[in-house]
Amino acid sequence: MAVSSRAGAAVALELKSATLDLLALPLKTLDLDELDAALSALVGDGPGAFDNEPACLDLSALPAGSAAPDIHALTGLLARHGLRLVAVRGGDAAQTAAAVAAGLFEAAPPATPRAPVAAPTPAPVAAPVAAPEAAAPPPAVLPDPAPVPALIIDKPLRSGQQVYARGGDLIVLAVVSFGAEVIADGSIHVYAPLRGRAIAGARGDTGARVFAAQMEPQLVSVAGIWRNFDADLPPEVAGKPAQVRLEGESLRIEPLKF
Repeated sequence: MAVSSRAGAAVALELKSATLDLLALPLKTLDLDELDAALSALVGDGPGAFDNEPACLDLSALPAGSAAPDIHALTGLLARHGLRLVAVRGGDAAQTAAAVAAGLFEAAPPATPRAPVAAPTPAPVAAPVAAPEAAAPPPAVLPDPAPVPALIIDKPLRSGQQVYARGGDLIVLAVVSFGAEVIADGSIHVYAPLRGRAIAGARGDTGARVFAAQMEPQLVSVAGIWRNFDADLPPEVAGKPAQVRLEGESLRIEPLKF
């Protein structure tokens, strides 16, 4: 949607629809000390893994009946780790109202596939005695949905640049520099050094993976489970061909052997 001035007048403003990508932070506790320790374990004690990156507070994993979070305290805590809290989702009415009153906007819940609805079983109908047996019609054959082609990037990605492959895989044929970010709803394949942030399975695909010819990531995430790998890459994968995948609720990094 675009809004422009009346005919003959200079255009001073245009409004266009846009999609904003946020880093989701699912909370399982409101204890600030626990959250601070968990963030420090994941990304260290400084904002090195993030650069004032916008984040969405996901309250859907909190125990039922939890109190409204202290948004001002959470905002300060996340800011110390380089995250800027801008939105909330997944809470009950009281939690959401408290967050909105503190200045956050209410984000839409993540898209989830709709469960198939079984058709009702018709009541049996007795066939007329003299009626010939009708041949059953052949089953309808529906075409498979067209796959989303992988997005291919063949130029280096510099610090501050971001690429998002919506609905499919991302293939990068050049270096992903420190401070750059690659995101895909599917898997990420980097046939070069991976030194920035890689976020695979951005919409919850737990089977997504991150592959790199030279694994040196700043941060890796698969289906919302993320970890900073700046300083603790095992020697068998540091700077070598490797993959990152989910195993349960933790990330596993493994060497690739050709």
